Amino acid sequence: MTRSSIGHPAASDWRDQASCAGEDPDIFFPLSDLAAPGTEAALARAICRRCPVLIACRTWALDHGEDDGIWGATTAAQRRAIRRATTETIPAVRRRGDGAGEESLPG
Repeated sequence: MTRSSIGHPAASDWRDQASCAGEDPDIFFPLSDLAAPGTEAALARAICRRCPVLIACRTWALDHGEDDGIWGATTAAQRRAIRRATTETIPAVRRRGDGAGEESLPG
């Protein structure tokens, strides 16, 4: 365990627990995102699917705009689609701002 500059134990990095640790990084950065059986992308996604930190990995890639490689069993194209769907949905809810679904409290 490491300590931060203020002396508190640092949280274990999710990457330390990743199934891909020790694997050839080229597997996770294939020339094509197509995950046909037998391709590097398919192999990478299979490794990811059994990973205990799959969600943390996918979340990191989405939060950091990672546009290359296989992260959390998703291809770059899949992550772009997730980001598009998220940015199209969230602003519409915020823009509405009409309080729909909120109960008014007496008083």
